[in-house]
Amino acid sequence: MTWMGRECPDMDCEAVFEPSEWKAVWTATQRKLPPKKHPKLQVIVTLIAQLGGYVIRKDSEPGTQTVWIGMQRMYDLALAWDAFGPESKMKRS
Repeated sequence: MTWMGRECPDMDCEAVFEPSEWKAVWTATQRKLPPKKHPKLQVIVTLIAQLGGYVIRKDSEPGTQTVWIGMQRMYDLALAWDAFGPESKMKRS
């Protein structure tokens, strides 16, 4: 994933991530609802890396460890998004 973010930065993020995955990451990191248009892959990979501890600097890119840790968190966020998010199909009482 780290490599794909570097080599194919302009790819649509939904080519790799499920909608619930990138939307949950976007909402958790940006503190606002996800955009209607899908972000580029590099944007989402960077946000995932931030969940893993990556700090944005001028001369650095996310590494494999921060992306790996961030993806573990992404899976938990996506599960919560599917269960409780705005597109949830759960019946609320």
